[in-house]
Amino acid sequence: MKVGFVGLGVMGAPMALNILKHGHELTVYDKSPEAVARLVQAGAKQAHTAREVGAASDIVVTMLPEPQHVEQVVLGPDGLA
Repeated sequence: MKVGFVGLGVMGAPMALNILKHGHELTVYDKSPEAVARLVQAGAKQAHTAREVGAASDIVVTMLPEPQHVEQVVLGPDGLA
């Protein structure tokens, strides 16, 4: 399965790593280049926008701190929708 993940912070990064560990293709995006680099090093593919994550994925998981962040990632200029 092609999984996308947006939000690679304290909770998101371990969850994303677990998805990789179980053999799924993973595309990731986060505002932190360092967080993305750690997941890419583990085998994920990098996206430069949330829209790229959506285009590359069958399903997308978001792990974001506040409702306004979800709204921006989904409905913003380069959002999932």
